[in-house]
Amino acid sequence: MDAKGEMLRALQEARVGLLGKLDGLGEYELRRPLVPTGTNLLGLVKHVAGLEYGYLGEAVGRVPAVRPSWFRDDVSTEIDMWATPDESSEYVVATYRRLAAHSDRTVADLELDSPAYVAHWADGHRETTLGVLLIRMLAETSRHAGHADILREQLDGGGATVAENEGFWNDRRAQVQAAADHFRP
Repeated sequence: MDAKGEMLRALQEARVGLLGKLDGLGEYELRRPLVPTGTNLLGLVKHVAGLEYGYLGEAVGRVPAVRPSWFRDDVSTEIDMWATPDESSEYVVATYRRLAAHSDRTVADLELDSPAYVAHWADGHRETTLGVLLIRMLAETSRHAGHADILREQLDGGGATVAENEGFWNDRRAQVQAAADHFRP
């Protein structure tokens, strides 16, 4: 398989993993901040949607028809990483899906060495290529899908697989804790 195809396939899998962590949850659970920084599941999807818009759309001169409602003209005032009460989860997820589909078409239509420009990057580093941005998008989506795994685990143990094997995971956690206790000060 070619590099572009493999990167795109991996990005698509990471997207599925990220969105899958929202399955079966209500609005409160999707928005609930579960760590001190306020990170929450819907905010992660919202953030990654914005990255899709910028890196695999705007930066390569293929501005998506859908501009997320949370975008502001002044980037410093954007509402990112959390959803306001007037932004439904359906809207955020649908926007992400549309932007991801636009990104897929962009990647399919352009070559990895196609020029790109990221306006908010530091002077002297703004010019790049689609390939670099595709790698960045894959890394960002995978990173945030991992965050979503941990957040979902805090909400309900991670879903059916953990619940079905609760005894195994309780034993595993006890083993891990015992290993850590060896180093307790």
